[in-house]
Amino acid sequence: MTTRSTRAGQRPPFTATVPGFPRIGAHRELKKAIEAYWRDPALAPDLADTAATLIDRRLTRATATGLDSVPVGTFSHYDQMLDVAAMVGALPARVDDIADHEPGSGSDPERDPSADDLLPTWLDRYFAAARGAEGIAPLEMTKWFDTNYHHLVPELDPARPFAADPSFLVAQLRRARRHHAPARAVLIGPVTFLALSKMADGTVGAPLDRLPELVDAYRDIVDAVADEGVEWIQFDEPALNTGHLPTGRDGEVSEQWRRLVVHAHVRGVRVLAQTYFTDAQRTVDLLSGTGVDAVGVDYVAGAAPDLSALPTSTLVVAGVVDGRNVWRTDCARALGTLAEVAQSHPVAVSTSCSLLHVPHSLAAEPSLADEPELRARLAFGEEKIIEVVSLARALHHPNCERIRRNGILADAETAANEEQAEQAEQTGRAGRAGQPDSDAPAAGVEHRVPRRKGGVHDRAPFPERREAQRRRLDLPPLPTSTIGSFPQTPQVRAARAAFARGESSAPAYEAAMVREILHVIDEQEKLGLDVLVHGEPERNDMVQYFAEQLDGFHCTSNAWVQSYGTRCVRPPILHGDVSRPEPMTVRWFRAAQDMTERPVKGMLTGPVTMLAWSFVRDDQPLADTAHQVALAIRAECEDLEAAGARVIQVDEAAIRELLPLRPEDRAAYAEWSVEAFRTATGGLADHVQLHTHMCYSDFESILDLIRDMDADVTTIEAARAGFELVDAIAASDFDLPVGPGVWDIHSPRVPGVDEVTARIDHASRALGPDRVWVVPDCGLKTRGWPETRASLDALVKAARKVRASL
Repeated sequence: MTTRSTRAGQRPPFTATVPGFPRIGAHRELKKAIEAYWRDPALAPDLADTAATLIDRRLTRATATGLDSVPVGTFSHYDQMLDVAAMVGALPARVDDIADHEPGSGSDPERDPSADDLLPTWLDRYFAAARGAEGIAPLEMTKWFDTNYHHLVPELDPARPFAADPSFLVAQLRRARRHHAPARAVLIGPVTFLALSKMADGTVGAPLDRLPELVDAYRDIVDAVADEGVEWIQFDEPALNTGHLPTGRDGEVSEQWRRLVVHAHVRGVRVLAQTYFTDAQRTVDLLSGTGVDAVGVDYVAGAAPDLSALPTSTLVVAGVVDGRNVWRTDCARALGTLAEVAQSHPVAVSTSCSLLHVPHSLAAEPSLADEPELRARLAFGEEKIIEVVSLARALHHPNCERIRRNGILADAETAANEEQAEQAEQTGRAGRAGQPDSDAPAAGVEHRVPRRKGGVHDRAPFPERREAQRRRLDLPPLPTSTIGSFPQTPQVRAARAAFARGESSAPAYEAAMVREILHVIDEQEKLGLDVLVHGEPERNDMVQYFAEQLDGFHCTSNAWVQSYGTRCVRPPILHGDVSRPEPMTVRWFRAAQDMTERPVKGMLTGPVTMLAWSFVRDDQPLADTAHQVALAIRAECEDLEAAGARVIQVDEAAIRELLPLRPEDRAAYAEWSVEAFRTATGGLADHVQLHTHMCYSDFESILDLIRDMDADVTTIEAARAGFELVDAIAASDFDLPVGPGVWDIHSPRVPGVDEVTARIDHASRALGPDRVWVVPDCGLKTRGWPETRASLDALVKAARKVRASL
């Protein structure tokens, strides 16, 4: 096998790279430093030093591993969309009065003062826009395409012109220069930034109307990159492929991109247009005439695009290593793809997207030491970089064809001659051996009921269920409740951790959890809530808690992934057939319900969310795996009902997240996701009220899917987006009860009674009071007790106020 680049006698400008790195640190160092700074701004030098250490460590490791183009600028203190907003002067006006950040000196005379450059002057305004502050509402937050990462939604005000401030990016580039790293500057592209932004309240126009103005600011950023001697800049433009670009904008997008590329070339900077999460055909077509130097293509999530429109000199950065899942790469298939692309264009090897979405490294995960077979099938962030480098070497190796045939990546680094290649062939394949055998399923609950179109659903139509539930629950209009979790104090977390480490007995642990449940029930009764929850003190995470009790999952101890800001999660690894050995929640529900006459919700996580927030086996269709999980949840629902549950909530927070980006794929997803939810819940008696909860996504496009799920009550995050969803529901055919969240729990600010009253009144008028529940946006686990009490007190008082006016 030969490649185009070797036939032409030249190598591509670079051969191995990734679009971006994880930024929180192997042990969540950045999270801890930022949260310490929030508590005490005097710790700014510690935050700067932590940021510098993480960036330096990443630069050193990347170059040592063999990347010959290193992305610089993917580090962030909170979110990459917010970074660009700050760099182009688009933070909201409501944070303007917050003073510039002043660098601190720190107590260590030996510390590197250049680290302070990583804390830009706008840092405190940036954090206020992200989190909110006293009297300042935070920016809206939503899912980053179809991932479990959440980005902030910039608010654009036409009265505020864009103005470039590239200081934060420049500070990172200068650290790369100190490490002699072959740096490539990175930031979100102009089209994607505008497509994912919104207009500020009270303003007119569309964000994309400002594309020429924004490109002017980006050209200024390119100037700063050029001044640092950096030869490449990467603009991430996934929105070009994912349906976010309105019709009629193609010509304008191509022209503005041409302006940007021409300016970069004048300054001696080459441009990479990076796409991911779906096929790149639209990007290829839109940018083929702009002079762009390279295009990043996701060959994992999408079909291979037709590259014939691109000049043959255009570098194709081929994402053949999966940046979103944790399984080792099928190197034979990857090399085959690379060789095919190399027939027409120079090729660099990459991951399909930023490594933001996978854990740091296998070396940092101790739980896999006792699971050698599973560990051998996995690749986290560091291992994926090694795969990228190995594939790049293999592509240009004399024995490339043998390597591709055998699927042995190690051969790319070690096989210097035919004898070594022959030895590698004899020792077998190292790639994806040991994948679960989907033809030999486990003999658990997941196989008792076959899949059925529409789900295994035996409940009566909603009007009949509603009457049965009204008679049994006897709730007032505008009933109040919460989403599930309550604050987890240090004492609760310590008790759980001690039990996990084997330092306390099962009876002592259960007694501690029951005490906390009693406390939560007592607090809710004092507040006057109508439907209670047990507070979930026993749960570390709404997915991991169940994964720890289901066969077929492996739960990690340090494989952290950023969800948003400083919020990190440890997605379980779903590696085999799923079954439920025993009930998972019944004892905690019984403990809570025995303490009160009011109904207590049984709390479960739905099958689609279990998949969305896990790393899922890729050797069988998601629909089949979802059915297995659904039947395990169905058994738990039946046990909760038998234990006396009058209300059961099955959260599908991620139902929108897995919706395919390509419209033609969405009908199939809607069918199997609804089928899984209806299978999980379809065995409940009609008098058991079924709730589901969803958060931080654009749900307007899937209201029909939510209606087909047929839950009795759907609670949805709404406050942070200004209750826009309530109006969309009112204008649709969706006719089931809903609970739009009346305050944003991800902000520390406490809402006033009048603020909550206005939202309840809005929902009641738009939907009818008989369809409205009054709830927070999400669970309260991350909040403190004082703010939780005050916020829930406002919620109950506001509900009673509106109720009295009916």
